[in-house]
Amino acid sequence: MKLQAARIAQVITLGTLGALSLVGCYKKDQPATPAATGSAQATAPATGGNATLNASGSTFQKAFQEVAIESFTKANSTIKINYGGGGSGKGRQDFADMVTDFGCTDGAYKDEEKAKVKGGEFVYVPILLGAITVSYNIDGVDKLQLSADTIAKIFQRDIKKWNDAAIAADNPGVTLPDLDIVVAHRSDGSGTTQQFTLFLTNAATSSWKLKSASTIEWPADTQAGNGNGGVAQIVKSTKGAIGYVDLPDAKASGLKYASVKNASGKFIEPSSASAQAAGDGIEVQADLTFVAVNAKGDATYPITMPSWCIVYTKPADKAKGAALKRYFNFMVTDAQKMAPEIDYAPLPKTLQDKAIAAVAKIEG
Repeated sequence: MKLQAARIAQVITLGTLGALSLVGCYKKDQPATPAATGSAQATAPATGGNATLNASGSTFQKAFQEVAIESFTKANSTIKINYGGGGSGKGRQDFADMVTDFGCTDGAYKDEEKAKVKGGEFVYVPILLGAITVSYNIDGVDKLQLSADTIAKIFQRDIKKWNDAAIAADNPGVTLPDLDIVVAHRSDGSGTTQQFTLFLTNAATSSWKLKSASTIEWPADTQAGNGNGGVAQIVKSTKGAIGYVDLPDAKASGLKYASVKNASGKFIEPSSASAQAAGDGIEVQADLTFVAVNAKGDATYPITMPSWCIVYTKPADKAKGAALKRYFNFMVTDAQKMAPEIDYAPLPKTLQDKAIAAVAKIEG
């Protein structure tokens, strides 16, 4: 995924300043603290053991990883980090097979998959929250509202025209065209798919029939794109198209997206703030997995997804272990300040504290 260069440069500059001030304040086996990040003593990049870390996974998280890695490695010049994306399914599989040093995912392993993770004990570290947009391409319709039931019927092809009565009921006073709907979805194993369909499972119980998973048996007359960027491209290039796309990709592609009816009955536009509102009422499991879709609250955007990175607690390579611990500490502390700049939501304070505690379990 490509973000606009100016936007990335601005965020990297802000993040780099935070990272540079952070460097001199890291202590072995301790995360940075808010007080430490404000230190003026650090004037040079951190040094230490050389390490190259490889990761793959969530395309939803990729924009965050790009700016976080850029900022972190400027201040930690002996550490190199490669993030390949590829989707949450690939991230989990590569990590399980020990092809990568850490993985990033928008969905957890199924119980039967955990036994196949080859590197031993691992932890889920929450990284951020973000909105999944329902993006569309209709000339002359700049504002659109959609309820969960209507979205469900569109994506399973029960509704095939934009001027259908159900869409019109969600949009009183809006002139909708007699235009065929083209549904776009992910072709790869995707946490975005898993979270989008989990929303429909929870919020459109009487309408949604395709269940929730990282891959779905979509109707044959739909179109598939690889990654969030692939779905965004289909929507952008196809009149009448609709697809689920993370907010950073939707904005980078210049897409229009709907306000979605939440559990309180309010139509809410996706944003960093409305996604962050969803984090206030989440119930976090002992392993730090949780569900953020269809959360309560008037200001909550209902298709909000979590994203984690997974890491072994006892990396075989000690130099990599130390580098992993340093980078994960950075992601859950100073890098959180970058999230709103690129349309993600930072972790709520209580969840951030749990994430820092999970990072402390990494031996390095």
